[in-house]
Amino acid sequence: MRLATLRDGTKDGKLVAISPDGKRYAVPPLQTMQEALERWSETMAQLAAIDEFPEALDQVELAAPLPRAWQWLDGSAFQSHGDLMSAVLGVEESTSQAPLMYQGTSDKFYGPRDDVKFPDEALGIDFEGEFGVIVDAVPMGTSAEDAMGHIRLVVQINDWSLRALAGPEMKTGFGWIQAKPPCGMAPFAITPDELGGNWRNGRVCLNLNVDWNGQRFGAANGEPMGHGFHELVAHAARTRDLVPGTVIGSGTVSNANFREIGSSCIAERRGIELIDEGAARTAFMKFGDTVRMQAVDEHGHAPFGAIEQKVVKA
Repeated sequence: MRLATLRDGTKDGKLVAISPDGKRYAVPPLQTMQEALERWSETMAQLAAIDEFPEALDQVELAAPLPRAWQWLDGSAFQSHGDLMSAVLGVEESTSQAPLMYQGTSDKFYGPRDDVKFPDEALGIDFEGEFGVIVDAVPMGTSAEDAMGHIRLVVQINDWSLRALAGPEMKTGFGWIQAKPPCGMAPFAITPDELGGNWRNGRVCLNLNVDWNGQRFGAANGEPMGHGFHELVAHAARTRDLVPGTVIGSGTVSNANFREIGSSCIAERRGIELIDEGAARTAFMKFGDTVRMQAVDEHGHAPFGAIEQKVVKA
């Protein structure tokens, strides 16, 4: 099942069910994605039973599947990304075996084709391609095994970052505020079964193709996560209940063979240059630059659709 949100002039938009080919939609008797998540046990079968999609879809009309959420918790579950970012930011790596996670802004998620505003190019504008999950109500203390049953939807995310601010904020010992503006989401939120065999061990085992200004920048695969999404959910729920609609991210998708397959963010490329050449030479994004992200399976099918965003001056 694939779901999306049409812009309708409200802050949360209108929930729609998407046809298998991604070209048409149906309007279920629910107003928003948040409503569906809060009543998932009673609405899932109703949504899954939709088999006629009478309306033609114009993806320009789509907002993020969840335009605003109660909570956005982002992990950093790829070891190769952590190694490279430590080199870039000059921050010592954590020796903890627990997942790394921070709480980011959730009052807004950019739509898949929205322009993204920033005040200054000098802040080090960077994209970050990652996957995420959206859960229903998760009780405090839920185990990783049980957390798998609370993962209702899987999404594709562009976690925008301002690198000139990230290092100084990390070194304070508190969380990111200025360095982490709102994220973007690909148009379709999908149930895990849509991924078939590419949903394994709580991981999205697809290549995430990232193009910067029309040139392929990376094609890392989501399988090498050090912690699966079920483990990230359990980590987040250790001392709190998670409300329906909580979004949890994987962190930047990264593979150990990054020199061959590329990266999902510019900072990682700069880390490779720092290690290999002694200095980072790839500049960050400029106003007018574009980024496109699309996860694809072995048949070229893109279950989440694509993020296509342009950086503009605020």
